[in-house]
Amino acid sequence: MEHFMRAALEAARRSLSEGGIPIGAALVHRGVILGTGHNQRVQLGSTVLHGEMDALENAGRQPPGTYRESTLYTTLSPCAMCTGAILLYGIPRVVIGENRTFQGEETLLRERGVEVEVLQDPECIALMERFIAERPTLWHEDIGD
Repeated sequence: MEHFMRAALEAARRSLSEGGIPIGAALVHRGVILGTGHNQRVQLGSTVLHGEMDALENAGRQPPGTYRESTLYTTLSPCAMCTGAILLYGIPRVVIGENRTFQGEETLLRERGVEVEVLQDPECIALMERFIAERPTLWHEDIGD
């Protein structure tokens, strides 16, 4: 597994260890991780801090050109909210750990010119499958079901 996806997966595991939803992300610019993040809806009582949003927040304010040269690594297919942020900032590439447990807005990303790569990483899949089986109510709350 790529170094950057490993950073996202470590963030996802951190969220799980904190009692949260195990989704992590990393924003990478020219081979440097600008920020990692994990879903913190439970930990902070947040309505919007999904893993991707937290990674963007932790990367801090960046010049527009930086986003347009970055890749977002995320352990799970991005939801509509996170897809909106990817499009808003013009992030041209998204690498997804897995989309078997949740199919996000990949079609919209591709339609808008974003390069999307799905790894179907066994560790990402197992992490989400176990979480969904153990905490289905929390999972459905997070994805708006």
